[in-house]
Amino acid sequence: MDIDSHAEELASALGVDKTEVKTDLQNLLQYSVPIDEAKQSIRRKHGGGGSQSSTPETVSIEDVTTDHGSVNVTVRVLTVGTRTIQYQGEESTIREGKLADETGVISYTSWQDFGFEPGDSLTIGNAGVREWDGHPELNLGANTTVAFAEESVSVPYDVGGDATLFELEPGDRGRTVEVRVIEVEERTINGRNGETEILSGVLADETTRLPFTDWQPRSEIAEGAEVRIEDVYVREFRGAPSINLSEFSTVSLLERSIDINDEPPELSIAEAVGAGGMYDVAVTGTILEIRDGSGLIERCPDCGRVIQNGQCRSHGAVDGEDDLRIKAIVDDGTQALTAILGTELTAEIYGGGVEAAKDAAREAMDKGVVTDEIAETLVGRAYRLRGRLSVDEYGANLTVDEFEPIDESPADAARAVLTEVRS
Repeated sequence: MDIDSHAEELASALGVDKTEVKTDLQNLLQYSVPIDEAKQSIRRKHGGGGSQSSTPETVSIEDVTTDHGSVNVTVRVLTVGTRTIQYQGEESTIREGKLADETGVISYTSWQDFGFEPGDSLTIGNAGVREWDGHPELNLGANTTVAFAEESVSVPYDVGGDATLFELEPGDRGRTVEVRVIEVEERTINGRNGETEILSGVLADETTRLPFTDWQPRSEIAEGAEVRIEDVYVREFRGAPSINLSEFSTVSLLERSIDINDEPPELSIAEAVGAGGMYDVAVTGTILEIRDGSGLIERCPDCGRVIQNGQCRSHGAVDGEDDLRIKAIVDDGTQALTAILGTELTAEIYGGGVEAAKDAAREAMDKGVVTDEIAETLVGRAYRLRGRLSVDEYGANLTVDEFEPIDESPADAARAVLTEVRS
C-alpha cells in the first residue's frame, strides 16, 4: 500500500499539511482500520466530510476481496460475539462473528451495535473490507448502513454459535460450547492494566479437549464442573486453538452429564495438518529420519531454548544445561511431520538418562553416538504418537506426550509408506 500517495491526495483535497495527514493515516492503519474508513476519518477531522469518491459495489460473499475498499452485501448472520479491545489507546466494545450468503462465509467486525442477532437477514451498505488472517473481513463502522432484508437469506450453513470443541478454529467468535472442566488453575499475569487474575486450564467434550483462558475468573469454572459457555472467541496458542472467555461470556451449569472421550481423535497426518493445528491428536506413521538437534543437546538455563556452540539466540553466551530430545520425521503416506519427544520419552527410548548419554559421548568423544543409537532403534519402524500439533509456515510439529510401537514389521511399514508416496 502506497501511504504517501493516499496522504498526498488527502492533503491536497483538504488543504492541510501532508506530514500531519500521513501521521494520522499511519496511526489508523496500524490498528487494521480499512484504508477507506481511515481516509474518511481524516476527512471528518479536517472538516472535509465523509463522502467517498466511489460507490461501493454490490457483491456476493464469494466475490469479496481485499481489492474492494467497501462493498454492499445481503447476508444472514451466523454468529455474534461481543468483547472489549484496545483501540487507539482506549477501550472499545466491538461485535464480531460470521456472515453468510448462499455463496460463502465471511468474518466481520462491527464497531457499533446495529442490533442484529444470529439468524437475522441483513442488507449491509458501505461495509469496509480489510485483510484478517490472510482472508477478507467486513468492517461495519460509522459510515455503514444496516437494514433488515425484506426476504430471509437462505444459507447452507449452521446458524448460531453452538459447536463441539473439535469444530472450533482460531478466529472463531461468538461460539457456544458445552463442556467439562478437567483442569483449572488460577494465575496472575501482567495484563494491559497491570497484574491480572485469570483462570486457565483444559476443557473437554465428546470430541476432544482444548485449553482455555477465563479473563474474568468465574466461580462456575471449577474442576469437574459441566457447563455451557456462551460467547467465547478462539485464538491460536502454540499452534493450536485456545478458547477465551471475555467479560461478555456467560457460564451456566448443565443439568446433563458430558460424556468426555479420553482418547484423542485418530487422524491421518494430512487430516491433522489440514485442520491447522490440534491440542490433542493421535497419528500413526513410520519414522523415516532422526533430524539434527536430536540426542544429547544443551539448553539455555534462562529460556530453555536449544543452544549451539554455547550461544543462545536470546541470551548470547551461556553455560548450557544438558538434556535429551528427539526430532523425528514421521510419514504415514499421506503427509509427513516432525515429532518432538522430550527428556523422559527420549530417555526411555535410548535406555538411559542424561548422565548415561554423557558417559557414552565422553567415551566415544562424540555426542553423535547417542543420536546414532536412537536412530538405529527408531528409523524404519511404525509408531502411534499422541500430542499437540502446531502448523506454521515452517511445517508441522507434533509435541509428543505418548509414543508406542505398532505391531508391524519395519519392512512392511516402509513399503506401505513408499507405496502411498508413489501413488
